[in-house]
Amino acid sequence: MALRWGMRSDPAKGIERNGEEKQQRYASGDELARLFTALAELRDQGAANAIRLLLLCGARRGELLAAKWKDIDLTLGIWVKPASTTKQRTTHTIPMSAAARQLLAAMREQGGDDSVYLFPARFTPHRLDLDDAWGALRKAADLGALRHTFASLLVSSGQSLPLIGALLGHASPVTTARYAHLFDDVQRSAADRVGAIITGAPSAEIMPLKK
Repeated sequence: MALRWGMRSDPAKGIERNGEEKQQRYASGDELARLFTALAELRDQGAANAIRLLLLCGARRGELLAAKWKDIDLTLGIWVKPASTTKQRTTHTIPMSAAARQLLAAMREQGGDDSVYLFPARFTPHRLDLDDAWGALRKAADLGALRHTFASLLVSSGQSLPLIGALLGHASPVTTARYAHLFDDVQRSAADRVGAIITGAPSAEIMPLKK
């Protein structure tokens, strides 16, 4: 308010910020295998299901924990995130994989029809965090961020950045561009296939079949 009224100047004006290189960490195949083993052994299976869905849907933690069953359409296989729960404050509709729908159907059957939230809590309307469960899982494996891992798996399968941004709910393509470096292996594989076609060399080892 003092700045707005002109009663004082900004003491930080003109000071340059230190440069910061963002570190990206993604779970490898081995880490994912250890993660799912640890999830099966976790005592709090409600938290385990939340973490499974975070990986399967690429959602933000707050979006998932605040999700209501009325926002989930298992028949159409879509999740409509209300604007009040998304970072961009806009409604975001995403398609869900068969694995996510199967998990949600099992949760719905166990929870009954009277539950409002996917992850209800005893003293609050829904779970507010997964800190204890995540801490236990991190002891079992050195894990990367689940949301980033979801994106990296999409990249490795050759999906485009606009599609990945749409699934993650990014408002700007600049945000999705952080995953661009992961396309190196996909592009190299495509270049190898073109080279094999041009030179006539096989792109993979050919194994003769027994008659």
